[in-house]
Amino acid sequence: MGKASSQKQARREMIEKMQRDQARSDKNRTLLIVVASIVVGLAIIAYPAIKLIQDSRTKGQDITAFGVSASAASCDTPTEDKAGGTMDHKPEGTVIMYNESPPVSGPHYPDWAPFGRKFYTLADRPKVPNLVHNLEHGYTILWYKDTLPKDQIDQIEQISKAKLPESTLGKFIAAPFKADEGKPWPDGKNLAFAHWSGNKAGATEAFGHRQFCGSVSGEALKTFMDKYPATDAQEPNGG
Repeated sequence: MGKASSQKQARREMIEKMQRDQARSDKNRTLLIVVASIVVGLAIIAYPAIKLIQDSRTKGQDITAFGVSASAASCDTPTEDKAGGTMDHKPEGTVIMYNESPPVSGPHYPDWAPFGRKFYTLADRPKVPNLVHNLEHGYTILWYKDTLPKDQIDQIEQISKAKLPESTLGKFIAAPFKADEGKPWPDGKNLAFAHWSGNKAGATEAFGHRQFCGSVSGEALKTFMDKYPATDAQEPNGG
């Protein structure tokens, strides 16, 4: 075999090897894509199922199972703010300035937040005056700073799905509060429980109650809700 023929044979063998290598590479790439697609598909299918299982377990737990203990939550003593604004409905969209931050009473919009919804994020939260209307009907609202770390927001969401105290009659909402929606909160406080109490027997005034806490505590929240039950409201039969 001449030199020219040997060179052609070598080039042909090299080309064939390159083609085999390319085919092998393409096959491996295709296999990886198929495996990755299967994994992603299984994850998409499995996530809702896992979430349903987690939510089911959460519903059976008392809210005290979530967050830190009351003694470790750095909570202030609940306030007694003079309340006002019963049935004082303002047109939807009216700018309402509240004396307290977060508000515990006052004028509000005619429509309240849905009674079946217990947890909100910034993406879907109703306006503050809508939520104040819920307070009028005996709700306790857990306001949390919109800057709260995600792990603590996740704990709040778990609380909203857990077993609430009987004193609440299921009237509970957790919602974010933005810094530009009211006066600054006390230093180090990231959550606030709010409840609007009705006129007690023999009393001429109603009060709103706020309790600021530094950390999430289902135990502290339960104590607050038992002290200010849903029946202690301006309009306890609503909702």
